Amino acid sequence: MSGLLARWESHLATERRLSPHTVRAYVRAAERLLEKTDATDWQAVAKLEAPALRAQLARRRADGLSNRSAARELSALRAFLAFARAEAGFDDAQAPRLRGPRIKRTLPRPVTPDEAVHLAERIGEERREEWTGLRDRAVLLLLYGAGMRLGEALSLTGEHAQIDETIRVTGKGGKTRVVPILPAIRSAIAAYVAACPHDLTADKPLFRGTRGGPLSPGLVQKAMAEVRAEIGLPANATPHALRHSFATHLLGAGADLRSLQELLGHASLGSTQIYTEVDAASLLDTYRNAHPREKTAPERGD
Repeated sequence: MSGLLARWESHLATERRLSPHTVRAYVRAAERLLEKTDATDWQAVAKLEAPALRAQLARRRADGLSNRSAARELSALRAFLAFARAEAGFDDAQAPRLRGPRIKRTLPRPVTPDEAVHLAERIGEERREEWTGLRDRAVLLLLYGAGMRLGEALSLTGEHAQIDETIRVTGKGGKTRVVPILPAIRSAIAAYVAACPHDLTADKPLFRGTRGGPLSPGLVQKAMAEVRAEIGLPANATPHALRHSFATHLLGAGADLRSLQELLGHASLGSTQIYTEVDAASLLDTYRNAHPREKTAPERGD
């Protein structure tokens, strides 16, 4: 890795404290850009303008990149060029302006409370060993019952083996928040801890794989994909959908947006406002399915 990329990676990981996945994606995007230019120092990178970004996006689109992925690539490149300008000492650290591809906004599809609990119970039952079943059940209940991201739940350590009524979670960008933990979730974690054959020391992951290493997110995602088909849930019933369901159901029960923003760890209220649309969509579906006028043809003159 070049010195430029190493500095960029360090900035993303230690200063901005982005997730490892985001760091890898941003560094790889910058690497692809540098491969197509002669820039070898921050001064040269800082002088790259919109045509260079447009050409890079065109090459990526030719490789079959989707609109959503292209938008993420552009975001990574603009962040890289803004950082380069700051490193080069430019007065204006703003990246070149370039309109990204249009993305159709889609609403997350929440599962019902019964479906969420059934899913967690079924996945727990599917495991060959009792302790791994209890582990998976506890993880999924944290996603649905506490609104955690999968990465946040898997980043918990042995110090959380004895969990209290609240837990401090570190989310995206190093942002911390306090999340209430329901008694049912505390009981699920306690049952897993009691059955886990590995030593859950404070400095090691709370949720372990069968060999004692950190539990892989892919294993949770795979288990959920297998079970959701068996119980008739759609393909978009992913681990992250449980977090969406947590937010949607709280909003439907009267939670205000500011409180929901804090519980989810969103940096801006705009990220939380999408759930008002989800709740409205769910309400409309309920109306259409339940209202008798929706089940019959309207009378003349109505």
